[in-house]
Amino acid sequence: MQTGTIISAWTEGQFVLTATGRWDIASAQTLEAQIQGRLPDRLAAQVCLDLSGLTALDTAGAVLIDQLVKRLRGQGHQVALVGARGDLCELLRDVQRAAQGIGNSPQPDPGRRFPLMDHIGYATVGFGRDILSLLNFLGLVTITFLRMARSPGRFRWKPFAFHLEQVGLNALPIVGLLSFLIGVVLAYQGADQLRRFGAEIYVVNLLGIGVLREIGILMTSIIVAGRSGSAFTAQIGTMTVNQEVDAMRTLGLDPMELLVLPRMLALLVALPLVAFFANIVSLAGGAVMAYVYLDINFIQFIRQLQIAVSATTLFVGLIKAPVFAVVIALVGCYEGLRVTGSAESVGLLTTRSVVVSIFLVIVLDAIFSILFSYLGI
Repeated sequence: MQTGTIISAWTEGQFVLTATGRWDIASAQTLEAQIQGRLPDRLAAQVCLDLSGLTALDTAGAVLIDQLVKRLRGQGHQVALVGARGDLCELLRDVQRAAQGIGNSPQPDPGRRFPLMDHIGYATVGFGRDILSLLNFLGLVTITFLRMARSPGRFRWKPFAFHLEQVGLNALPIVGLLSFLIGVVLAYQGADQLRRFGAEIYVVNLLGIGVLREIGILMTSIIVAGRSGSAFTAQIGTMTVNQEVDAMRTLGLDPMELLVLPRMLALLVALPLVAFFANIVSLAGGAVMAYVYLDINFIQFIRQLQIAVSATTLFVGLIKAPVFAVVIALVGCYEGLRVTGSAESVGLLTTRSVVVSIFLVIVLDAIFSILFSYLGI
């Protein structure tokens, strides 16, 4: 195996450096010592670096050549590289680009006097792009659903039943516990204020309208977004990292049909039922608090609740559930399919999924409240 060497000579007023043999990591130390004694002894000389004698070149050898060229040019010499094969030229270009990327790290732009405004602008543009991308994903889901509606036999009932159990039945304990405690807190806070006016009985009105119209469905959606929406992102994201989604596409299977639609339809069915359960449990928590703190028995509570609320009050809250379910499932699956090939990406996009879902749920709830107020509902 011929080790790397470098030969220098003056030829017709030109200084020629000839590289031969293997310029690799094994010869790097020896070559560095040889290069020190092969530099031209004249100023501003014409230097020709002949690479035709190279038998092998790796990254370490290419770095040596790049450093030699920079050193010669830094001393005022004019350097020309000749005789390199195509593959060696490509490696040298890659090393030069990498060196330029390391040496030219981005510096802060002195012309930007308002970095906060700059950051806000980038964030606004990014938010707009995310919204457009999410709407595009919604359109893709809609097209897939319509295509499947024409061929119901393609629908995956087992995944649908599995996810229905996960997002519906398995969510009842945590939703029930938190809803009960929310009912207790609302009843206690309302009673503490209304007692000053001798209007303790109107705690039932406050609790019934607040829970059935707003608090019940909103808290349920937030809990489901943190529990089930994050699970959708983590599950699909892990499949993306493991290249299972790519394998599905290779086999001619549509990930939208297999992964997205069963989850979305399961949540679409489950969330109204879970929200109704949360409403009942919240009212039960309020009834217990009213009995303990205000001596309002359960019969009085139910009678006053019948006076305070109607079926419309219940439906105003539950009509939001399908919209919130679509948003939570849409964001969860969308972020899961955006995961790149790293575990860190799964964690980041799972967190993003929860934050975006809760944000959109609260925004939509505010829009519903304004709309219902405008319509007088």
